[in-house]
Parts: sequence; C-alpha cells; structure tokens
Amino acid sequence: MQTYFHQLADAMSSLLTGEEVYTASFNSEDSDFVRFNKSEVRQAGSVVQHDLSVDLIEGQRHCAGSLRLTGDFETDRARVAKLFKELREKRAHLPEDPHLLYATEVHSTESVASRELPDGASAVADIQQAGAGRDLVGIYAAGGIHTGFANSLGQRNWHSTFTFNFDWSFYHRADKAVKTSYAGFRWDPEAFARKVAWASDQLRVIEHPAKRIEPGRYRVYLTPAALYDIVGLLAWGGFGLKAHKTKQTPLLKMVEEGRTLNPSVTVREHTAGGVAANFQEAGFLRPDAVTLIEAGAYKDCLVSPRSAKEFGVPSNGASAMESPESVEIAAGDLPQSEVLSRLGTGVYVSNLWYLNWSDRTACRTTGMTRFATFWVENGEIKAPLDVMRFDETAYRMLGDRLVGLTRERDFILDAGSYFQRSTASGNLPGALVEEFTFTL
Repeated sequence: MQTYFHQLADAMSSLLTGEEVYTASFNSEDSDFVRFNKSEVRQAGSVVQHDLSVDLIEGQRHCAGSLRLTGDFETDRARVAKLFKELREKRAHLPEDPHLLYATEVHSTESVASRELPDGASAVADIQQAGAGRDLVGIYAAGGIHTGFANSLGQRNWHSTFTFNFDWSFYHRADKAVKTSYAGFRWDPEAFARKVAWASDQLRVIEHPAKRIEPGRYRVYLTPAALYDIVGLLAWGGFGLKAHKTKQTPLLKMVEEGRTLNPSVTVREHTAGGVAANFQEAGFLRPDAVTLIEAGAYKDCLVSPRSAKEFGVPSNGASAMESPESVEIAAGDLPQSEVLSRLGTGVYVSNLWYLNWSDRTACRTTGMTRFATFWVENGEIKAPLDVMRFDETAYRMLGDRLVGLTRERDFILDAGSYFQRSTASGNLPGALVEEFTFTL
C-alpha cells in the first residue's frame, strides 16, 4: 500500500500546472471486527478502505477535496485527475487565505511497525472461553492502520501500525455490568486472563444489592480509564493555541491567572509513545513529546500550521484540531496494590460517561459514573453503587484535592471506529482524590 500511495503521489505531480503545489494525506485500514453477545459471536466482518485528501494550492489560494480510493492504480489515477480539475475550477472563485501554511522543507520519514497480531480464531477462542457461563458483550477489532503524506515538493511520509482492541463487558442485569478492555500489539493469553479474573471479581460484587449514598463530597479513586475520560474532555479545546488566544480554553485561569494543578501533575503529548503518526496533514513533523502542563503549571500549547501563521509562532506539528492524540500523564508514587487501603472509606470509580462542561471557563466538568462503581469501607469493597452524577473542577480533582497518582499506568487505545479505527491513545495513572463532589 505504501508503494501504491507513492505511485499515486508521483502521478499527482504530473497533473499540476503553472505554480501549483499539492499536499495529500492518505488514510487506510485493513481491519477485522467481531461482535459478541451472550459470549457468542453475533457478527463478524472485515473492512478494507483507503481515503485520499488533497489540497491544491496556488499562491495563497487553495481548495481541498477528498475521495475514496479503489486500490486499482489506473482507476484511481483517473479519479484523482477529475478531482484536480474540480478543485482548480473551485479555487478560481476563492479568496486568498491569509493563514495558509504548509511544509516547504522536505522531511521524509518512514515508520512501519512489525505485525504481531493474534490469529483471529485464537483470539475468538480465548474470548469465548473467558465468557463461558457469563454474558460477555463486546467488540474485537484488529488490523493495520496506515497513514501517509505527500506533496509535490518531494516529501513522502509513511506510518503503519498494527493493533488489536477488545472492548467488552460482563453484563449482569439492568444497568449493572463490569466494563473493561484489552488492547495492544501482541495478544498475551496470560495478560488477558488477568483482565478476565479482575472483571470476574468485580462481577461477583455487583451481583449484590446496590447501595445508595447521599449527594456530597467523598474520597474517590478514579481508575486510569475514568481519568482518560476526564482528560479527553479537557483536550476538547484545552491545549490548542487557537483556543488559548481566543480565550475559549477551559484552562483560561491557568493561562491568565496563574492557577496551577497539583505539582505531581505533568501532562504531555507523547507522540513517540503512542500509535499515531509523527506527521500531520500539512506535512509538518511532530516532536517526540510536547509538555503541556509541567509540575502543575501551564507549559505549552499544541500549535497547528494555521494557528502558527495567524499568531506568528512556530508550529509543533499539531493537527487542525489542536488536540492531543497520544496523551500522557506522568506516574505518581502510589502503588496500585495500596489503592484500596489508601482510599479507606469512599468510592471506587471504574468508568465515566456523558461528560460535558458545566462551567467551561472554570474548567468544571459534569458527568455520570457507569458500570462497576463501588462503595469501599476500611479498604474493602463492600457493595456496588447506583449511577451518580458528579460535578468537579480540574483545579480540585487534579489540584488541591489530589491525594496521589498511581505508580503504575495503563496504556489505553481508543476503541473508536467512526469512519476509521482510531489511533488515539493514552498512558495514564489512576488518581486518588478527596472531597470529590457527587450532586445526585
């Protein structure tokens, strides 16, 4: 597929006229999907798709378009030629773009990971064995994800990664289930068995009658999965230069008033440690890491080429969305084995959902607990809790009410597959927080 993309890139160069320049992004996947319900395979299939996005540039005028490729070179070359013609006609009616910026220095790269994915039949057999006697519900996705960039200046970038992601639950009844996931690059039956054992232990607890607690402030433990959901909302405009300059960032108090988080909190966009490509759609390379928050203090932004041009600063290879794709929070010093004893009496939160801003300028988040959330007394899980709503600010959760972050971290692969399987990831610890606010 890499050779095919390069051939197509060369063909696009031959379509240019005058002073035209093109930039092109390529996204492709070959994925297998298996859906489970009641521990049985209910649906299985494969997806192979290739997409091309082109920006046809002349001076400061440009017009972008995209198409789905067939994989047959002659067919696709003719379709791309038609796209170029359409873009050229549309561009003639567009004004100059004062914020257009694309890479003009050629920096070609190639990254192809080894393919160590499990045999599909073996993975399915392990999953069905894990679900024997239980209602296992989930979806298994595995395969290659390929990203490319090319321009008429001769730059060629390629990134291939091969991952699997099994996003699943042991369902009990009504809204009671234990949700977890197992994802990575190489299927390890022992590691999967440990996940199954953990979920089985939690399932036995949620079979007990649920406990209700009154709204108020409680000591809580947020698992890495729960913290990933919170950071995901924070990434929605939190770290982009455009949002900072237009005062739309939820971290505005950090930027303008010097508010800080707990000194143990360091947040990075760690491209070298994730699975996303180290280049973006305008051809700029991404550094191995960008420190966004350092020791609790605001440090840096993600800067897309357009924001770089608009605000007169260098780009650091961020996408147009200026959101982290390989987010990392530094580990703390709380051993995972001591989480329950350090929690003492309080709430163990496994998952969150329906997160949104209740007060964006104050960095205040609201959301719901989901699935396996437990009441803990004297370091022992006693009962499942009914779903509750929380409302908290990052300045409390990760600031003055943060007791500690775990020494161990979970590497989380985003299970999203809308349009294409996601390459977003996170490497996060769990968080022990006191006086966490539940509103109902």
